[in-house]
Amino acid sequence: MSRRFEDLVALQARLRSPQGCPWDREQSHETLRTYLLEETYEVMEAIEARDFEKLPAELGDLLLQIVFHAQLAREAGRFEIGDVIESIYTKLVRRHPHVFADTKAESAQQVVKNWEALKAEERHAEASENAGSILGRVPRTLPALLEAYQLTRRASSIGFDWDEIEGLLEKLKEETAELRQTLAAGDPAEASGAGPARVEEEVGDLLFVAANVARFLGMDPEIALKKANRKFAARFREMEQEMGRRGGRLADASREEMEALWLRSKNKT
Repeated sequence: MSRRFEDLVALQARLRSPQGCPWDREQSHETLRTYLLEETYEVMEAIEARDFEKLPAELGDLLLQIVFHAQLAREAGRFEIGDVIESIYTKLVRRHPHVFADTKAESAQQVVKNWEALKAEERHAEASENAGSILGRVPRTLPALLEAYQLTRRASSIGFDWDEIEGLLEKLKEETAELRQTLAAGDPAEASGAGPARVEEEVGDLLFVAANVARFLGMDPEIALKKANRKFAARFREMEQEMGRRGGRLADASREEMEALWLRSKNKT
């Protein structure tokens, strides 16, 4: 297995060489960002589908992205793949004192608690050294939903969190009420069609709280929303197919017909 990995690293180096591939030679950390995100989502899709025949190939595509970035860094004299491996190896040993040291952990819950405490200590040390925020390491380039999850997760690690889910659900109701009030009041200053900034702000607050609800319940909001998206798409396609079986098009159906078709598809999926 080690030899195969070394072969992969050597292969990517060859593709980047003057005798290699013109496309590979043109790439940079910036141009590869899209592919890194795409490959990550394809791995997630294979996992959600429990497609274990496809999963090795998808993980391989994701691994290639890591090797590619490491090769770019090696060429620039910044770091190489060995540094990447050493970094995660050291972190795993440090964050598993119940395996490699004397800390006790009798359950998975205790492991998670210890893990979060260690991460909090690391972030506190970094903040003290750099006089920065513990939120500073959350990339601003993340998708907004994932960024909200990471921001609230890091804030909760030092105790800035809700005591129970009911508080968050009440906050969700509060933000919904504020959105209603904003919509009812209107904003004459923005009647030009450029977009009501106040409404946008309230919608953002509502989405942020929804992401925090998922985080509090131990769920990734990105994954939860992906599942909801797929459920909606499946039901909508069923509506289209049903109209097709009736010899019509969904676009030509009345709102009442669409509602009836939606309820029908909802009961089937």
